[in-house]
Amino acid sequence: MNSFKKILFFILFFCIPNIGFADNHSTNAELVEKAKEITKTLETKVEEEEEDVPLNDPFAGNEGSNSSLNPETGEERDPMSLYNFKLSGLISGANASYISLTDASGDVMTITLGQYLGKVKLIDLRLTEAIFLKEDKSYIIIDFNNQIREADEY
Repeated sequence: MNSFKKILFFILFFCIPNIGFADNHSTNAELVEKAKEITKTLETKVEEEEEDVPLNDPFAGNEGSNSSLNPETGEERDPMSLYNFKLSGLISGANASYISLTDASGDVMTITLGQYLGKVKLIDLRLTEAIFLKEDKSYIIIDFNNQIREADEY
């Protein structure tokens, strides 16, 4: 785009004033003004012909696919709901265990055993999943495939 403008500028300002016109007795200043007007109209035409930006951001990942409604209850989810996160890492050790959760914008949150995420508490880890305890003593289990399931026992 910039190289096109530079070439057009070069042609209009350096080549056109040197061309002789038999019937036209315009001065160089008038020709330069006409060249500037032509350049402006060409720039507006080029800007109008540019592609429109797609409606979906191709770099957003699954951000647009996450709904803010809970599929079971139809209620609106709070921002710290487990449904707004993906399990991205799991570290289990003798003294401490951690999980990493990633939200739709790519921010990573690290939680230890016994720590709360909103209204749910991380209580256990398995090799491929994390188990949270809800307020009503039921469990929410999330795995690396972003499968979230609720259960009465685990």
